[in-house]
Amino acid sequence: MVFDPKNLTQVRYELPAPGVARIVMARPERKNAQGVTMTYEIDSALAEACRDPEIKVIILAGDGDHFSAGHDLSGTESTMPDSDQATGLWNHFEGPGWEGFYAREHELYLDITERWRNASKPTIAEVQGAVVSGGNMLVWACDLIIAADDARFRDNTPDMAMPGAEFFAHPWELGVRKAKEWLFTSDWLTAQEAERHGMVNHVVARDDLADFTLALAGRIAEKDRFTLKLIKESVNAAQDAMGRRQAMAVAFANHQIGHLQNLLVRGFPIDASRLAPSVRTMLDRMKAEGTGFGRDPQDR
Repeated sequence: MVFDPKNLTQVRYELPAPGVARIVMARPERKNAQGVTMTYEIDSALAEACRDPEIKVIILAGDGDHFSAGHDLSGTESTMPDSDQATGLWNHFEGPGWEGFYAREHELYLDITERWRNASKPTIAEVQGAVVSGGNMLVWACDLIIAADDARFRDNTPDMAMPGAEFFAHPWELGVRKAKEWLFTSDWLTAQEAERHGMVNHVVARDDLADFTLALAGRIAEKDRFTLKLIKESVNAAQDAMGRRQAMAVAFANHQIGHLQNLLVRGFPIDASRLAPSVRTMLDRMKAEGTGFGRDPQDR
């Protein structure tokens, strides 16, 4: 299928400088929450940048005050992908019991984020404001992270009685001790703390964020394209040799156990009692309507 940026509805594809593509999440009214549509539009744009022989570096950014509120829980679009959208091979999103939900999470959050992490060309996250739960996965999929001085990061899945987001890069990004503290408390992590622990490359003034990121991308784009691809593959392979993929597979399985425990104990795949009232209201509506995460896994 020929890529046409005009067909994108929740993402913009820009070419801001020679050798640089910029993918912009464009849902500021929902704090760039990631649903099915945005996921596949990011994937399509990223694939186009990787195919384009003129592109050497890819920036991932977000419109508005906040980079990403994480997974879209609004129920405004289908929570299940169509099989013809899928980039992985799990499919059967309407399967009985937990099969469909498991396939959905494997496709949308584990497989596709890993695919982005292994994109052939260097990627840079341009981050401002709040980054919540699944939003961290979007950041961690990138090779470099440039954060505005107002950026802050949180994984609040433990407040939902869940053991962390699906793409469990926490100990690799922060180190074991800090990752445990961050998850045990569900506290906010400032950009400055993230930089100190090695998760963020640079912290810059908010007004300088876009210019600084583009300038860095431009410096990288001066290098040989094939050399950049080989560097990225070598460093990713080193991290994988340390056991990253095996550890993430265990964490993903534990994430599914968390959903099933909540379902057995609370009748819902997450504990919504500690979430903001507005989010609880949306989830209660979905549950009443039998849509999205509110759908009974046995109701197939």
